[in-house]
Amino acid sequence: MNPLQLKRLADDIKALGPRFGFDKLGIAGIELDDDEARLDRWLALERHGEMAYMQRHGRKRTRPEQLVPGTVRVICARMNYWPLGSADAEAVLEDGRRAYLARYALGRDYHKTLRNRLKKLAQAIEEIIGTFAYRVFVDSAPVLEKALARQAGLGWIGKHTNLLDRAAGSFFLLGEIYTDLPLPADRPVTEHCGTCRACLDACPTKAIVAPYEVDARR
Repeated sequence: MNPLQLKRLADDIKALGPRFGFDKLGIAGIELDDDEARLDRWLALERHGEMAYMQRHGRKRTRPEQLVPGTVRVICARMNYWPLGSADAEAVLEDGRRAYLARYALGRDYHKTLRNRLKKLAQAIEEIIGTFAYRVFVDSAPVLEKALARQAGLGWIGKHTNLLDRAAGSFFLLGEIYTDLPLPADRPVTEHCGTCRACLDACPTKAIVAPYEVDARR
């Protein structure tokens, strides 16, 4: 496909998002050099705590083409999980007779839900262009998903190191389709944390040791 056809395909893919329950889709390039350096420093400081798996798999986490040979782009998906009409968290927590579950834990296992939706999206792409190489991931492999989602324009990484969107906050799940399609990559969105440090001040364990730095041992 020529560049114009690839641009049209990228637009078509993003337009398919709502059909499969995604709030936003974006396309990321696979160059993660700066993120790789930050990950190396985080590991060297042993801030990963008991998450020993973060040290495994060599460079597959930061170099998508090593995890899935032939990968040149990553289609990133964002799916909101805050259900409409949810009970107010503070009101429930203040009531000793009630329990409050994490919103993402309500309903079917999100890994299965998101993975099935990503597979259906990939099948819809095949209906447009025919067979292409791809692999779907939802917390199932060494994927640097927040960095890829940032590169795909799905949000920015805040001072608490989570992905943020101005409207949705961080109440969403992420999934990826690694592909050999040389689609035009999106650009990261503008960061909006500014001078705010609410997350650092509110963190009960002080695990956010500095802006954009978290220590999982706390």
